[in-house]
Formats: sequence, structure tokens, C-alpha cells
Amino acid sequence: MYRLPVDSPQQVVALLEPTPLTESLHLTVTDEYCGALTVPYFDGTPLETHALVQACGLFDLGYTSRIRLSGEDQVRWLNGMITNSAQALQEGMSNYNFVLNAQGRIQGDLHAFRRANDFVLETTRDQRDVLMSWFDRYIIMDDVELTSLDEHLTAIGVAGPTSASVITKVGIPIEDLSAGTFTAATLGSTEITVCHTDDSILPHYEIWISPRGVASLWSALIAAGAVPCGSGAVEMLRILSGSPRYGVDIRGRDLPQETNQTRALHFAKGCYLGQEIVERIRSRGTVHRSFGGFALTGHTPSAGAILSVDGKPVGELTSMATLPDGRQIALGYARRELSERSIPFDYDGGVAHTASLPFQLSPE
Repeated sequence: MYRLPVDSPQQVVALLEPTPLTESLHLTVTDEYCGALTVPYFDGTPLETHALVQACGLFDLGYTSRIRLSGEDQVRWLNGMITNSAQALQEGMSNYNFVLNAQGRIQGDLHAFRRANDFVLETTRDQRDVLMSWFDRYIIMDDVELTSLDEHLTAIGVAGPTSASVITKVGIPIEDLSAGTFTAATLGSTEITVCHTDDSILPHYEIWISPRGVASLWSALIAAGAVPCGSGAVEMLRILSGSPRYGVDIRGRDLPQETNQTRALHFAKGCYLGQEIVERIRSRGTVHRSFGGFALTGHTPSAGAILSVDGKPVGELTSMATLPDGRQIALGYARRELSERSIPFDYDGGVAHTASLPFQLSPE
């Protein structure tokens, strides 16, 4: 059983809710991740990261949140609220999106899943209430309804080279599930949804399930060969994949093109909130700074560490990780023209070199 370190911030813990899996497994206390209480590690982040990279890692996705969007106007309304195309999604498909304000600044991010009669919008718990309130402001005469599904659904993640075979062993068919698609299935008498995500360097699946069935599924996947991983390994995989996290790598002042997440943008779908700014940036061809990866030498910096060239600030580091092989990597922003020229950046205690995303996995 994992127990909270004695120096953890109790005030933060007291304000958050544990994930359904944490409650079902009777884990006494956990750490915060994306607005929920989760286990940071089981056997140690390096071992768990190794399992994700070389075999099959299993992790709690109870920090994610799902919102159901229904109503006669759901497609038209959603298409006007997100940066990707809701109209182009066919049943069983999903895409990644930003939510913008009228000035084109990013207010949140989500994945949209198209079901037969509705959409499911997946985000993180720390964004759920803000996004639901934001969306509610723009429901005027529209026949749409937003409903949180968090009382009825939680999720488990499975990732790694052998993840597909492990999932198949427990009786979940995924042979025809390509990246960016999902399907409904049953596991015994329990209804589930299996999603093949498209934002990772490794085979990566989500399994949506009711809170009452999550502990049994967790145990079955461990018996099939999956290694339990905490949020520390999940964060390591996120950074390796080069995927920015809202609230850490993406803030409310950032513009979509600055994040380099072109997968979130659709330029031919029609009008949506913030589109004018996005299109203006596209027509001009560039932004002054851009999100990217960095290889670090020196001391491990803190989040927000300033990057400089010749003593002048030109960027910042937003996420850092030390890999099991000892490499130090980071995500962050820098002046585009300097990154393109691969100019080294100084930070307090070290040097950052531009690195391609996703980061390369080390051989075993």
C-alpha cells in the first residue's frame, strides 16, 4: 500500500477528491495530479517508466473527466466552440482540441469523442468546472445539454509495446482499433469503452469503465502482465512524448500556434470562437516563440526557469524530467528563430539545447 510522505502539503490534499481507483483499492493517501488525488509511484518511477517503454504499464486515469454533450444542435454548437472539426468526426472517432477566447488565447484543452447520438468531451479534473462554466456562457438559444459523467465513468490507461496483447488477454478485443478511434465493448457483464489514443510515442489505450468495476479490471490487467505505474511515470511518458499539459506548459495567455500542436487545429471547418486570431497568425506565417523540447546539461532547473542568450531572456522551461538512463530533458518555449538555429540557451545552473519532439527512447 502506498502512503503519503510526511512532508506532503496536507492543505492541498484536503481540498481534492481521490480517484475511484484509489478509493476502491483503499490506498490511504495520495498525491495531487491534474486536480485529483493519485498515487505518484508504486515500485519507483524509474522501474515504472522502464515498464512503459519496454513492456506494458498500467495507470490510473481517474484524474481525467468526461462531459456528455447532447441535443439537436450539438454538432453545430460544438464546432463553433473548439479549434478542431466536430463536423468531420464520424462515430467512433476522436480528435484533440483547444478552447479559445475571442482574443485567440487558450482557455483549456480536450479530446472530443463522437458517439452515435452524442459527444463525450474528455479533459482533466482541474479543467472540468472551468470549461463547463465557459461552455454554459455560450449556450444561448441552442438545443444542447452538458452533463458531467464523472459519477458514472472513470478510466484506466495501458501503454507500452506489449499493451495490446495484455488487453487482449483479459478478453477485450482491440485488433481493429486504430489510433484516434474508440469502440464500445463488454467485459463480462460490464460495459466499457476502449480508446486508442493518438498522442503518445508508444501504443497507448484508455479503458472507460464504471467506478464499481475499476478495481477488478485493474487486478485483471496486472494478472495479464501489466505493471502498475503511478502519476510520476505517466508524467515522464507525457514529457517524453512532447505533449504539453494545460496549466503547466499551456497557459491562458498562450496562442495555439505557439504550442506547435497543429493536430488541434482545423483551417477549413468554418467559424469558431477565436478563429480570427488563429487565421491571422496562419496568414502571416509565424509566431515569435514556439513550444519545443530541450536536452539539459547541468543542474535540474525548476519549472519556469528562464532561458537566456547573451544574458537576454528568450524563453522558459515548463516541464522537466530525469530519465532512467540519466538524461535530463525538458519542455518549454523559446524564440523561434533561435530554436531553428539550434543556438544553446543558458539557464541558472546549466545549458539547454534544442531537441526534436518526441524525445528518442533509449535502447534497453
